[in-house]
Amino acid sequence: MKKNILGKTGIEVTELCFGALPMGPLQKNMDLESSTEVVAYALKKGINFVDTAQMYRTYDPIREAVKLTGINPVISTKSTASSYEEMERAIDEALKSLDRNYIDIFFMHAARVDGDVFEVRKGALKCLMDYKARGYIKAVGISTHNVKVVELSSYRDDLDVIFPLINFKGIGILGGSVDDMKLSIEKAFKSGKGILIMKVLGGGALLKDYKKAMDFIRNMKCYHSIAIGMVSKEEVDFNVNYFNGIYEEEKLPAFSEEQKKFMVMEFLCKGCKSCVEACPNFAIDYDEEKKKARINEGRCLTCGYCTASCPEFAIRAV
Repeated sequence: MKKNILGKTGIEVTELCFGALPMGPLQKNMDLESSTEVVAYALKKGINFVDTAQMYRTYDPIREAVKLTGINPVISTKSTASSYEEMERAIDEALKSLDRNYIDIFFMHAARVDGDVFEVRKGALKCLMDYKARGYIKAVGISTHNVKVVELSSYRDDLDVIFPLINFKGIGILGGSVDDMKLSIEKAFKSGKGILIMKVLGGGALLKDYKKAMDFIRNMKCYHSIAIGMVSKEEVDFNVNYFNGIYEEEKLPAFSEEQKKFMVMEFLCKGCKSCVEACPNFAIDYDEEKKKARINEGRCLTCGYCTASCPEFAIRAV
């Protein structure tokens, strides 16, 4: 599989990155043994890059897969922390839970935060820079769905890697169009930033257009790696084969038919609006009359962030 140097970081990554979100409790909620097996299989198949996050709660299977295989991949993680102290705790958690002396890439997890993110998260960014200087982090970055944030990040010397959202239909892009996001990514790439792409399949909505969606990104030629969530050996094989030049269209229906969606169980919803605030794509509407939340399937990225935010466990994957 093709490998690229991630911008100016010196970190070499495979073009395909294993996305660890779907196997965790925010989505499929796989048990430790099963999820460890899938990560280990991906490492053995040649994927050397794994992306996770504090919110995903998938540190354990990644740690166990590394122990099982003896393969030490590039690992990126993220935290929504805004203060120095919160980010310090997030870094400590990642190091201990992954049983590592350093984290390759640590992102500010800022999906829906606008251009004021660098002021709002000033303390967290300072913490990441301090830990990078001490050798506990190799590269600092930001993950975002916002066009403006990608553009602003391209000018900042304190950011090494940018993790933007883009797909050919523009699902999930905030603050602009597909073309706007594409131009911002191109600018960041030319400035020497490492570029890891997310949601190329629109959170699963574009699975039936798999090749079109992938080809759209790969034809941009201004990225280093593409993160794709995987929950089975079959998915690993399908994706690895594609990135090795083998597209098995006849196997695609098995994946596209398993399209997940999230629903708010109204009888459990207390109307606290926590999910409305948590959704990175503003895909949760609030019925003022019923005092209930409702998921707008047309905007939903099926990321599952809302499930983690709900104190009543009223949002379920179906």
